[in-house]
Formats: sequence, structure tokens, C-alpha cells
Amino acid sequence: MQVTDHSNRVVYWEIMTKKIYQIQIALEGFKPKIWRRILIPSDTLLSDFHYVIQIFMGWHNAHLHQFIVDGKNYAEKMDGDEMWDELGHIDYEVIRLDDVLKSEDSSIRYEYDFGDGWMHVILLEKILPFDMEVNLPTCLDGSMNCPIEDSGGVHGYAEYLRIRLDPDHEEYESVMEWLGEDFDPEYFNVDEKNAWFSPTEEDEFDPGE
Repeated sequence: MQVTDHSNRVVYWEIMTKKIYQIQIALEGFKPKIWRRILIPSDTLLSDFHYVIQIFMGWHNAHLHQFIVDGKNYAEKMDGDEMWDELGHIDYEVIRLDDVLKSEDSSIRYEYDFGDGWMHVILLEKILPFDMEVNLPTCLDGSMNCPIEDSGGVHGYAEYLRIRLDPDHEEYESVMEWLGEDFDPEYFNVDEKNAWFSPTEEDEFDPGE
């Protein structure tokens, strides 16, 4: 293939070097497994990948977060954070997925809400050729509803679900008020997840808005 125009060469080079990552996102320490399988461009910034995780998992972007790669923490650098350099954190605004996930079966971790400590395993399952016809990011599959925010991590959430099934428990009414009568821990709808990234929903990209 001969490409002569400079702009076309740039586009051609990007297509040839960019890949599609098939990634599994799974919450650690909870059974049955809460997980999502997604497709995303390999050159996605970690700062943008954070929002993708939030949306496809079902979080509300209400707490701090970080990626953990080989013992190093990648996060958003806050203005006036005097401990940043001392802690050795890395600003993820310029770090891409393919900087930290380079081969199939490699993995990193994503922590959301340092109080509850929701830890996720980010597993690179497949590296696929880039296809401009594929709408990205997209969710392929998954299972189980996202836990309720501020429910105390995997152990606290499991306790909420246990009480939810015991109407005689002394905390049943307060738990049902917290969870909501319509909350279904097994609910998952892939079309609802992908609707966030449809062309008509571009303005709703940030779940925290």
C-alpha cells in the first residue's frame, strides 16, 4: 500500500500501530464474580480508562481512585498535594493503556474508594487488530450488578445482601432502605452500559456529572 499524502500517512500509521484491547474487569474478593468484558483502543489514557471502568462497572465516580502497576500508583495529581512526590505517585494523565499492558494475559489493578477499598483486576485477554468500524469502547459481556456505593467494601456489601434475604433480621428495614426495594444484585444489562457511549450520549461520558 502506497500512501503519499502526509495526513493520510499519519492516519495510516495510527491504524497500523493502534490495537483493540479486549479486557476483563473483575472485582476482587467477591463471589459470585462481578465482572465486565470490554473492547477499548490500546492508546486510551488511564485517565479516560478510569471513566470507562466507572460506567461499565456501574460506579458513580464519587471517590478517589488509582491504578496499581508493579507496585507503583498511577493517579490524578491534585493541586497542592504536598505528599505526591514523597509517595512516588505517577500522574496518569499522560500514561496510556499500552504503556502498562503490553502483552496478552498481563494485568494491572484499579482501586476505587480508598475507604471501602474496591479493588479490580484489569486483565488484558486479547490484542486485536484495530478496526475503525467497531464502536469503542464497548462492553461485550458481564455478570452481576455493581455493589452499592459506601457499603463497606466486599465484606460489608456481602453482609448487606445476607440481611436483605432475612426479613426477621433487626437491621432488615434499614438495609432495604439503603439498598432500595428494587435493587437486584444479579442484574446486568449490556445494552444499558453501551448506551453511555452511543453517539447520542457523548455528553454524558462522565458518570459523576
